[in-house]
Amino acid sequence: MTHAPATAGVPMRWVGPVRISGNTATTETHVPLATYESPLWPSVGRGAKVSMLCEQGIVATLVDERMTRSVLLEATDAQTALTAARSIDEHLEDLRAVVHGCSRFAELVGVRHEINANLLFVRFEFTTGDAAGHNMATLAGDALLLHLLRTVPGISYGSISGNYCTDKKATAINGILGRGKNVVTELLVPREVVTGVLRTTAAKIVRLNIHKNMLGTLLAGGIRSANAHFANMLLGFYLATGQDAANIVEGSQGTVMAEDRDGDLYFACTLPNLIVGTVGNGKGLAFVETNLARLGCRADREPGENARRLAVIAAATVLCGELSLLAAQTNPGELMRAHLHLERGRPAREADAAT
Repeated sequence: MTHAPATAGVPMRWVGPVRISGNTATTETHVPLATYESPLWPSVGRGAKVSMLCEQGIVATLVDERMTRSVLLEATDAQTALTAARSIDEHLEDLRAVVHGCSRFAELVGVRHEINANLLFVRFEFTTGDAAGHNMATLAGDALLLHLLRTVPGISYGSISGNYCTDKKATAINGILGRGKNVVTELLVPREVVTGVLRTTAAKIVRLNIHKNMLGTLLAGGIRSANAHFANMLLGFYLATGQDAANIVEGSQGTVMAEDRDGDLYFACTLPNLIVGTVGNGKGLAFVETNLARLGCRADREPGENARRLAVIAAATVLCGELSLLAAQTNPGELMRAHLHLERGRPAREADAAT
């Protein structure tokens, strides 16, 4: 007996609009967030309101993009592994031809390797068009692995994945080299908007970012990360747009920068591991199709452009929520008042932090 797949219903709302500019998209759009944490909607909404009060809005710069798959090879000894690694480097064009033979959209853009004892870890890096690229990278990695086993002497199969990728795990290598889309978002908030909408000052946010995000994360042993809650916005956005939600593990690695510029606030979020796609698994559901179309990510564009647009919208959404939460946390009691009012229905004793 076969059963139709069930669907888990997660509450979703559109918040915004958010103003975005930069090297990938210039737009004003509402954004969908699917979450059980209801205060997230008005909190992101407040950050979005701030973006609309800034001339350029959130300036989103897509720095790089690459999906990775690492394969594991076993050599007879370390010298053989080194010889194999050098051979791989010398035959990069041959490897690119192998990838072209198994995929219409995957392009091999880089190869990195590391030797540990007699083991050779090879990290292949691909662009993958509008797909997030997990399966595409694995398919290409499998073809490359078979090619290496046929053409490079002294090595044998270890695994199609050697955990040097690294997929759905918080690691230093992803934070350093990037996996998925690397996006930087920046917002310059005028002093009057900081005080009037965020109800704080640039100096307070800068101080909290240093003490909480940077020092607090350092003391806790965080890996290539200094932020308050990137994962909250990413999960809500991922569920609403048909992404693999487990990718928030590496996606939430990122940093916040805040500067007091004579009372104006410079606020930036860097996300080196933003893994999103507009085609592939999860995109066939009706609500996902509707959401992607509303975000302008179903237009007839060159391969990869819709996914890049989605990435910068996701990154801008992260900034909105991060800015709003940090602003609330500069004021004693404000965060909890908002949660009690929005989640438990208690009357707010004063205006919500999130509205």
